[in-house]
Amino acid sequence: MRNTLLAAFVVLVLAMVGLFGSFAEPAKTASKGDSGTLEKMIVSSGTVSMKLDLDRLNGVRQRSKAPGMSELRFDSERNAFFTIMVFDDVLRGPIPSEMPITPKGPAELPAKLGASYDQLVIERSLPGEQHEFVVRDRKSWFPFFNVDGHEMNYQPGERLFTVSGGRLLISDRFAKELGHPEQAGSVVGEISISATMIPVEVVELVDGVIVSEVLPAVTAPNAGSVPGPDVVVGDVFGLSQFGSNSGSQVGLALGTTSCNYGEENLNWNALPNNDHPTIPQNLYRMSGGAANDERFEQIGQSSVKHAFTALTQNLCALGCNGIGGSRLGSGCSDPYSASLNAGPNLGSRAWINPFTGAFPRGDSSTPPNDHSGHSHAGPSHRILTEISDLNTTLNPGATYFAEGQYVTLHEYTWCQANPGECNMYNNVSYRQYSVTGTGTSYAFSPLGSTERAKSAINAWPGATIVPIEPAPGNDGIGAIAYKVTSPSPGVWHYEYAVYNQNLDRAIRSFGVAVGAGAGLSNIGFHAPPQHPGWSADGTTGDAGFSSTPWSQTQTASEMTWSSETFAQNPNANAIRWGTMYNFRFDSDSPPEMKDATVGFYKTGSPIVVQVMAPSGGSVSTVSVAGRVTTSDGRPLSRAWVGISESGGGLHWTLTNQLGYFRITGIEPGLNYSIGAYAKEYSFTVQPITINGNLNGVALVANP
Repeated sequence: MRNTLLAAFVVLVLAMVGLFGSFAEPAKTASKGDSGTLEKMIVSSGTVSMKLDLDRLNGVRQRSKAPGMSELRFDSERNAFFTIMVFDDVLRGPIPSEMPITPKGPAELPAKLGASYDQLVIERSLPGEQHEFVVRDRKSWFPFFNVDGHEMNYQPGERLFTVSGGRLLISDRFAKELGHPEQAGSVVGEISISATMIPVEVVELVDGVIVSEVLPAVTAPNAGSVPGPDVVVGDVFGLSQFGSNSGSQVGLALGTTSCNYGEENLNWNALPNNDHPTIPQNLYRMSGGAANDERFEQIGQSSVKHAFTALTQNLCALGCNGIGGSRLGSGCSDPYSASLNAGPNLGSRAWINPFTGAFPRGDSSTPPNDHSGHSHAGPSHRILTEISDLNTTLNPGATYFAEGQYVTLHEYTWCQANPGECNMYNNVSYRQYSVTGTGTSYAFSPLGSTERAKSAINAWPGATIVPIEPAPGNDGIGAIAYKVTSPSPGVWHYEYAVYNQNLDRAIRSFGVAVGAGAGLSNIGFHAPPQHPGWSADGTTGDAGFSSTPWSQTQTASEMTWSSETFAQNPNANAIRWGTMYNFRFDSDSPPEMKDATVGFYKTGSPIVVQVMAPSGGSVSTVSVAGRVTTSDGRPLSRAWVGISESGGGLHWTLTNQLGYFRITGIEPGLNYSIGAYAKEYSFTVQPITINGNLNGVALVANP
């Protein structure tokens, strides 16, 4: 069956190659007479050159001035999954994929492009798009330049793929961002690419029939070199809605592709065997505040998919060893589409110890995936999400993130037998999505690429993330994330997120120390919705987990939230594995570093971490110091430097003869912007975080 599907794919590539661009040879249709070698190749290493008219982009050229090109040079990401197809050493062209690039040096760029300078990607567009290549921001997916007029070439002896003569055209959105929409589509430079390629799939055809298929190993920093089995979520994709109920909720699902970064083949036995991964999915929303990034909340969670039958794909370009079925081979990848992860026959999380990966066998007296005795509604077992959390009218400007996780017994048992080779902590990845819809039907589009081996909380900009590991070697990990903003003068908003990645003990309380006399208001709590109980779901009495909000207790020195204890209620609304809860309040006191106490649900003593919390009174002011220079490094004297507060206050000074400045009397913890002014120069105003004395601030004057 696999070879039949692969043969169909090969025929499609050869027969419909015209969809993928202009190639060195005319397209031909695969038939019984087709014989040869088809290679799927990715970038091993490479360089990119962009020659840009920066004066024009920065809007400073005078009409009499001739165009001047500045060359920006980049390195490609090693083993980037930018893909070309080669048949019998003849280039058939690139297929939709992307190549992240890293700048080799600084550049004076417009603010929007400058903010994305170290996270650009060259994308081969989907078939049917107007331009074959696009230069985008990897995270926000903002398009800066379209490419046309280029020539592609492949030298088989050196496995060298080149793109030359490409014209860089200002995209519609970038032209609007620059304040010159009329320049959309105009040429502002040129691009060239030189990349050494390596094959990741090699297929031999004889008279149109596949006679061999090889997935060569790829030399990469971690390819096949991680001791033991090590499953990583290589990709999350295809976030979709699969149903709604008559009330206020919808059910979503997310596709996931696993990759085995380890040297050992990972056990992938199907039920009733319990030595296989289980796969939960989560959904998060970032919103609130002037920039819609004040808070980061989990708004949905699913039951778990029980893995079965590993395939032998090569998504992570590690070099699959070809082993599949009951094991995921070293370097291999295995995909589950959103429809497969949607179930409906997904198992309860309650049966699973997330640190050890253990759960009852399917042929035991307590099977972990028993669905007898209950019916399924639209959202059943899927990423259960409140409609009000998705409605774009109710959540203008909100950002969404989908997360996949793999939990498996084999990694834990290997760790126990091989101390120091423990790979249970990197099994979570996430991806940003846009949402459209206002009623009971929603659609989702990916923004940027999957962030591998990172939990979604890492997408919260400006937040401080404090890892927690209360019992190293005996239980999993989590994190406390926090962010302090100042929505108005004299008011500070404190936002905390408590995330449990794979702690079996769970979390039942969170307390924040506050200074004497600090006033608190708008005290809040947020948790994702819980799935209703069903027969044999692993909860006490098959009642499901409680959704009761945590109680709030405020004393003169601490603000505490807590659920019931395990003894009081074994189904209490604790922060179980793969979930995150939020705690928040406003205060009239500025922040300083204080203790936060995390209490556990099943076992273990509380732990203390350091967070920013209300000081309880005025704090000493701080200073900000730095230097103003021109773009070629010369100091700029007598330049005005100003720091503005979100509420409108301004602190300013002049630079000395060597360009240095110091501004005192700054109150820490507020939202600030810093900028400068000097005749015949321009500066970019930029946000600045001030929680203590700050030195070494660099401001560059543009002509």
